[in-house]
Amino acid sequence: MEVREILKQVKTGEMSVKEAEQYLRREPFEEMGYAKLDVHRKLRSGFAEVVFCSGKADEHLLHIYQKLYEEEGEVFGTRASKEQYELIRTVLPQIEYDAISRILKLEKKGKKRVGKIAVCTAGTADIPVAEEAAQTAEYFGSNVERIYDVGVSGIHRLMSRLDIIQSANCVVAVAGMEGALASVLGGLVDKPVIAVPTSVGYGANLNGLSALLTMINSCANGIAVVNIDNGYGAGYIATQINRLGVKR
Repeated sequence: MEVREILKQVKTGEMSVKEAEQYLRREPFEEMGYAKLDVHRKLRSGFAEVVFCSGKADEHLLHIYQKLYEEEGEVFGTRASKEQYELIRTVLPQIEYDAISRILKLEKKGKKRVGKIAVCTAGTADIPVAEEAAQTAEYFGSNVERIYDVGVSGIHRLMSRLDIIQSANCVVAVAGMEGALASVLGGLVDKPVIAVPTSVGYGANLNGLSALLTMINSCANGIAVVNIDNGYGAGYIATQINRLGVKR
């Protein structure tokens, strides 16, 4: 819960001063034995803790989702499997799972979204990573324009959507193979471009390393690069930039 929300509830009488004081005085994390949930993260950064689902024991994942939902009224996880979705659904039946992005979330209804982020992919094989970025940004309150399959092998496709891209506060460029899309976008927009290399490609792509090196070595200005296949990281940073753009 944000400090602003606590103060509003005190003002309306939904929460007593004593309850608010108790909430703010408690430990900044929830000790669970196997995990320490950072329940004050939203107070510090504006973003609640997100769950990386892959590799977690079933019992741990189940309890983490329950606890975060109790704290926030919503919960967001990345890299989840269909089996993990079925598991969480036993205690949170309203949970949603997207098999493309592998996001497992329960989101508050009627959430306000602001600004605009453009999420672009070079090809359709890059969409799973792009959807992780787009849905992360949407969960954290950003409007997202999806512009998919506009890679450099048919650059006229990109040019047909350039007005939308240029109107965004931030652009996310998701590309595998040689990763050239980020450089092209960097030369066409006056906003930050977050480049996301993907592991899509043939042997010399080296599971995304060639795209990563291309993006890092780009001669276009205003490009920042996240790790290979890290759609979540790109969506998070894009939201921070978008919030600054909205404030401006």
